[in-house]
Amino acid sequence: MKPIREISLPSGEVFERDIRTAYEPVVIRGAVADWPLVKRGRNAPSEALTYLERLDTGAPTELMIAPSSEGGRFFYSPDMRGFNFRRERATLSQLTQHLRQIEQEAEPIGIYAGATPAASHLPGFERENAFPLGEGQSGSTTRVWVGNATQVATHFDLSDNFAVVAVGTRRFTLFPPEATANLYVGPLDMTLAGQPVSMVDPLSPDLDRYPRYEDAAELAQFAELEPGDAIYIPTLWWHHVQATQPINVLVNYWHNDAQRGGGFLALVHAILAIRDQPAGERRAWQSWFDHFVFSDEAADAAAHLPPPARTVTGPPSPQRDEMIRRFILQVMSGR
Repeated sequence: MKPIREISLPSGEVFERDIRTAYEPVVIRGAVADWPLVKRGRNAPSEALTYLERLDTGAPTELMIAPSSEGGRFFYSPDMRGFNFRRERATLSQLTQHLRQIEQEAEPIGIYAGATPAASHLPGFERENAFPLGEGQSGSTTRVWVGNATQVATHFDLSDNFAVVAVGTRRFTLFPPEATANLYVGPLDMTLAGQPVSMVDPLSPDLDRYPRYEDAAELAQFAELEPGDAIYIPTLWWHHVQATQPINVLVNYWHNDAQRGGGFLALVHAILAIRDQPAGERRAWQSWFDHFVFSDEAADAAAHLPPPARTVTGPPSPQRDEMIRRFILQVMSGR
């Protein structure tokens, strides 16, 4: 396991040209050291909570709550028929008050509010705590995570992500997409909070049950983030996130979201349509996918056709994308 590369806050132009194209995570130390929220949290976590309470509209948000016996780990129940946590709704101020009450407990429940939109729940937050790299990104929304010492299971997102530690500390453990086969992926369609997760607990891996995890760990990268630090996580990179303090606040910016499930839905449909076919047929489809999707020349697979005939294999455009959607719907509906 190696540390994630660290950089200072780049300009938007430098980030797009040099960082995003590398498809590697980076830690941006001190990216938001001057945020009012960060400064208050450095004085005392309770001051940061008071700051959030001042902005709170009182709109309810979803809480995830795990019993103290789970040690802050949110996961499946032992029989895999459900989860080891429950969901409730409350205001952010109700949550912050509860965090104050349990801050000194030796074995508190695990509790957090995740991905709460700042615009609807904390108006004025974005103006006072601006993140330059998050501004202007396609689909970017400022989302706030408030909770205690908890673990988010190893998962991936279908979007790029900037995550900013504002209060408390967090340890990020990342795995590149090529580690997928050794992470023992859980159910694709029954997930904790959206995307599939790894069944392995990186903090206490059961190597008897999941022996290939050792190979995944060799590819892992990690970082300990302090208040004011940010991390960039490219889409499809697996990440485990451990909040380590009794009070923690993170702000994140998902962007470049995959529309309508993106490649993930294509993967699930390929399981239905291709995976269980004879080996020769699977290899044949692999050739098709290489030609039209994965090879470096895939974008030119229809270059031998005149432009009007390239239709669904043509260059990206809103018109082509709509043509593909209509074609898929037509085939799936049997019309």
